[in-house]
Amino acid sequence: MIICLYAGLAVTLAMVVSWVVQRAANNAGWVDVFWTFSTGVALAAVALAAPGVLWRHILLAILVLIWAARLGGYVALRVATGPEDTRYILMRESAGRNFQKQMAWLIAGQGPVSGLLAISVYLAATQPDPALRWTDIAGVLILTSAMVGEGLADAQLRAWRARPGHQGGICEDGLWAFCRHPNYLFEALLWLAFPVMALSAAPVTWLSFIAPVMMFLVLRFLTGVPPLEAAMLARRGAAYRAYQARTSAMWPRFKRNVPEPPQPPKTRPF
Repeated sequence: MIICLYAGLAVTLAMVVSWVVQRAANNAGWVDVFWTFSTGVALAAVALAAPGVLWRHILLAILVLIWAARLGGYVALRVATGPEDTRYILMRESAGRNFQKQMAWLIAGQGPVSGLLAISVYLAATQPDPALRWTDIAGVLILTSAMVGEGLADAQLRAWRARPGHQGGICEDGLWAFCRHPNYLFEALLWLAFPVMALSAAPVTWLSFIAPVMMFLVLRFLTGVPPLEAAMLARRGAAYRAYQARTSAMWPRFKRNVPEPPQPPKTRPF
């Protein structure tokens, strides 16, 4: 599995370039764009270079490239046409002069993450059975369903923001009514596709579950939910705390009956 190490190193080099680009552009969101596209290319290369059956290699390469194109394209458009991500805005405000140093530490861990994700793709690609297995079909269905779900969540949020009067509010439409971060949930579920495709009697294939577990932990407890929710709390205050109380972070559930915080009384001009 030395090829997975090479994949991690390749993404690390791409992230060094991303640090230079985001600094020049004064928009840290470019880091996310570089990570997504470079990880997609690196994982596709891992799939094609692994031993095993050629058609399965091609299938896996196509799947990871489709993932990178959809997510990377969405993030790139948002970064190029909109303001900086609220996570990075808050990070700038709190870090001050040390912001770029913190960004360097942040991107330093993203290459190793990609290298670990590559293990799941590699183990799926090395399955020797030349026939189409039910696990291959299930893996494709999981990945495509998760991408559709993530795309739907993004589209619902974008449509909500575009409607008049929603600036500064909290989206609770569609999937956002069942959890606060449905896009992160589907992104974590997406990586279950590769462990499913890797399943076999060999104990080593259980290592492939490192991808969905790691993505869930990273999104839920590191670079996803915590910084975004800190920014939302700073901007929305009590209204977002009420949303947190009645809606789960990433696991869907029906809302709890938590009342909205009281609004300050409007005063009449004299």
